Amino acid sequence: MAAGHPVINGMNLNQQFEAPIEFFNRHTGLVETESVYGEAFLRWAYGNPLGRLTVAVAVKRLWFSRWYGWRMDRSASRKKVAPFINNYAVDVEEFAADVDSYGSFNEFFYRALKPSARLIAAGDSVAVFPADGRHLAIADVSAADSFYIKGQHFNLAKFLGSAELAAEFEGGSMLISRLCPVDYHRFHFPVAGQPSEARILDGSLRSVSPLALRRKLSILWENRRMITELATSEFGKIIVMEVGATCVGGMHQTYQAGSQVEKGAAKGYFSFGGSCVTTVYKPGAIRFDNDLLDQAALGHEVYAKMGERCGVVNCP
Repeated sequence: MAAGHPVINGMNLNQQFEAPIEFFNRHTGLVETESVYGEAFLRWAYGNPLGRLTVAVAVKRLWFSRWYGWRMDRSASRKKVAPFINNYAVDVEEFAADVDSYGSFNEFFYRALKPSARLIAAGDSVAVFPADGRHLAIADVSAADSFYIKGQHFNLAKFLGSAELAAEFEGGSMLISRLCPVDYHRFHFPVAGQPSEARILDGSLRSVSPLALRRKLSILWENRRMITELATSEFGKIIVMEVGATCVGGMHQTYQAGSQVEKGAAKGYFSFGGSCVTTVYKPGAIRFDNDLLDQAALGHEVYAKMGERCGVVNCP
């Protein structure tokens, strides 16, 4: 063991950085290993000194993501769709449109689904996942020190871009919903309410894969973000925040600010890449489901789909 590397769960720090990404699949009841899109590049980019320099100089820059997004918008990118579907076993029966109708890879990437493909958990006191993906539940964001790796603390004021908002949500709960490139890339409202206009918080565009977040959690508040305040009758004011990432400069809002939205209503979509949606609740507002909290204590995200229940109003 290298000197100075603490041992946690039988692994020293370097081993923790390099460990496979494991998550609990709510549907199968099993701990599974993630098949990471572009894993070799990600490990080099965030684990190798030259790779980290490349990220700092080019990859995190907005122009890089815009350039890559331009490539994915070109008609020539259509040839990537069929291999992607086959390699990652994407269920085409869920698509709202025929596979051949997509004019580019990006159109396929932010595809809409049939309404029947995602059922919304019923009940005014029930909150749902805002997106498909791997979800990490934090019961008290101010006290937690286990964000993807032990010892990392979350800076709520920097994340929300406001000391005043951070004071309101101090000691509150947070759900980080991480989308991989293979996931459905539209995001939705987790509860009914009245949303504000989405505000942009500018920043860089690094990967939000655990391979990157294990080394630098601050990526979450250094990346480009869009913040929406949602006034709700059951959960009080909550924050819904989209976080951009490498090749995800595009966070597109499709809802109407100030109007009443239903739980599960479409909020927007991401252009190409991995990304995440975070939902922040005030202290005592929500009680996350047991599987989310139990798995978070073990360092695991939970795989679940948009519309499935994630918690309920925390009645005293």
